[in-house]
Amino acid sequence: MFTEYCYNGTTEFEIGKSKTDDTSLCPDRAKAEEKIAKNNKKIDSLQQKLYAEKKEGVIFLFQAMDAAGKDGTIRAVLQCLSPHGVYEAAFKAPSSEELAHDYMWRVAYAVPEKGEIAIFNRSHYEDVLIGKVKKLYLKQAHADRIDMDTVIEKRYDYIRSFEEYLYSNSIRVVKIFLNVSKDEQARRFLSRIEEPEKNWKFSEADWNERKYWDEYQKAFEDAINATSTENCPWYVVPADHKWYMRYVVSEIILSTLKDMDPHYPVVTEDRMEQFQQLKQEILSELPPEEAREIMEGSDKSSSKSEETVDSIPTLKDAEKKARKASKKAEKKAKKKKKKKQGK
Repeated sequence: MFTEYCYNGTTEFEIGKSKTDDTSLCPDRAKAEEKIAKNNKKIDSLQQKLYAEKKEGVIFLFQAMDAAGKDGTIRAVLQCLSPHGVYEAAFKAPSSEELAHDYMWRVAYAVPEKGEIAIFNRSHYEDVLIGKVKKLYLKQAHADRIDMDTVIEKRYDYIRSFEEYLYSNSIRVVKIFLNVSKDEQARRFLSRIEEPEKNWKFSEADWNERKYWDEYQKAFEDAINATSTENCPWYVVPADHKWYMRYVVSEIILSTLKDMDPHYPVVTEDRMEQFQQLKQEILSELPPEEAREIMEGSDKSSSKSEETVDSIPTLKDAEKKARKASKKAEKKAKKKKKKKQGK
């Protein structure tokens, strides 16, 4: 459905040709918002199964230029999820402790367990984006033997290996780049200045970073092309229309969870027997009248479910019915034949 936004290493991403204002998958805003609401219910249901099954985890990773709408999209699409097994990790400027370790250290620490969903608000890609544009690696402590001319290229290699390692250990990495235009970013900066409730979102540093727009665009293009793989693809989502961006992101997340196909664990017969024993013990601790009412209610509900199951036709029932119908038809045909012969 959204294959035109997916980069898995088979096609090259050219940021200059990527439409930031595209709405081709759902041009109608009202319909898109309806679909988001429907998708959110499905996402919530699948997440509950994922958490219960605990076979696979997933990272939904968001990268973007300032004011592209990361925070709003995360809220709009993922607020439906239960807090159990879901958390957000925001990767800002590294602390002194994080700088004292290898650059992937803080990311590895945030990798989810099987059954969990991690939302990365920025990520390890900061070290090949702002790290590349500002050449921050030159200012960071390093051994004399390190070839500083190959730092970024090697980081691409490490990222691919790290993400493939996670994938082979039951953790998926779904990477989403919210692609906003320079003009739209300017409009959003203005709204942050003019609207008091948005003032806190804007700083002079944001405006200063805009001066490096072309360098950042090149850094995103290079990073996406260097790290797009079949197992860990990038999705480049048009971000000029927030409603459309959020709709596409909801489709990407829903599609990922559907592909993971989680199910509630099946309870064994031994476990069910154990449940019945525990039920009797629990009932024995309740007042006799209350326990009796609960038992009577259980008997009624179980008999209703049995009746319902009995009333549902099975494949064998259908086959029997078909055979009876066939025999009746044969008998009728024979009777007609005899009548004709008698005449």
